[in-house]
Amino acid sequence: MAVKTTLAQLEEVQAAISKVMDGQSGTWDGKQLTLADLDTLNKRETMLLERYNSEQGGGLTRNRGRIGRG
Repeated sequence: MAVKTTLAQLEEVQAAISKVMDGQSGTWDGKQLTLADLDTLNKRETMLLERYNSEQGGGLTRNRGRIGRG
């Protein structure tokens, strides 16, 4: 199995976030199930965006509360 690029992983996470927003939880056979956790996906998206920006040569970063090119 090939290792996926950061961009491919980011696209997967963003697609999963969209599915969660459309409702991926419910009750089946009397049990509450959640297929994906939005908070976890948001954290992963943030990490992947940071990694992708880094791989692309800097991107936007935070420096002492100010946002600028890194």
